[in-house]
Amino acid sequence: MVKLSVLDLAYIGEGFTSAHALANALDLAQHSEAAGFERFWLAEHHNLAGIASAATAVCICHVASGTKTIRVGAGGIMLPNHSPMVIAEQFGTLATIFPDRIDLGLGRAPGTDQHTLVALRRGPGAAEYFPQDVVELQALLGPPQANQAIHAIPGENTNVPLWILGSSLYGARVAARLGLPYAFASHFAPEALMQAITTYREWFEPSDQLDEPYVMVGCSAVVADSDEEAKRLFTTPQQQFARMVRGIRGQLPPPVDDIENFWSPVEKVQASSMLACSFCGSKETIKAKLKPLIEETGADELMVAAAIWDHEARVRSFELLAEAMR
Repeated sequence: MVKLSVLDLAYIGEGFTSAHALANALDLAQHSEAAGFERFWLAEHHNLAGIASAATAVCICHVASGTKTIRVGAGGIMLPNHSPMVIAEQFGTLATIFPDRIDLGLGRAPGTDQHTLVALRRGPGAAEYFPQDVVELQALLGPPQANQAIHAIPGENTNVPLWILGSSLYGARVAARLGLPYAFASHFAPEALMQAITTYREWFEPSDQLDEPYVMVGCSAVVADSDEEAKRLFTTPQQQFARMVRGIRGQLPPPVDDIENFWSPVEKVQASSMLACSFCGSKETIKAKLKPLIEETGADELMVAAAIWDHEARVRSFELLAEAMR
């Protein structure tokens, strides 16, 4: 049976604050742990009014301290924004506090706009060194070597599991060559999904961390007690993606009764394309919708996002998803 995990961005809904979002993230993680989800990951994004997980390592500590068994990690850290040394120290510290529970997913994109990239003090060419930075980070988290001058303390020999995240063939090739598990961001960029995971599996080289390819597929799932209620809740991510098409970023909007009154035909086509791996429905419906995705991709694990405005409905959605996929 495919494993299920949760991707959270600590969404800030309209009418709510960052404090609500961070409290909700912990509450969702606790419910996810009780429902049997494998992992709870948070993502690094900056300068976005609707996302409270910018300080990702701090958020991971917040969630891990309030849970007991679920793996907690980054989905992911945008490595071009940081030095490998700093990330090794942050996640080495997390792994020291929470042994065998921390994951470190790594992305190449800045996770922000160009103005914020400047504010982060990272040059536009930082992403070019992504493979080398991953190798350096891996070494800093691994066992110390003879004559090694730089040590991440805490960090070294914690061997925090690394993942490569991507939405293109580039990340697939990096993950394959380094022998790392690969997570594809099909929950918002599904176009290259099959090509990327095929490339990853064909090029994969075994490593100390991983003997065989391991594919995590991102998707969005909004589940409710009825198809009608799930369809209504799903209008929140539909509005969110339509706003992205318009070049507008804001807090997570509440659902609407009729999405057709919100978006134009062109916006509908573009947003729906980005939402091709996003599904909604009752337990029975969502299981039927996810089955083809799992079979087509051969996914080892699904990383599920759910941009639902009402927190109780969001918790309920993940609980129903777990029941549906058991």
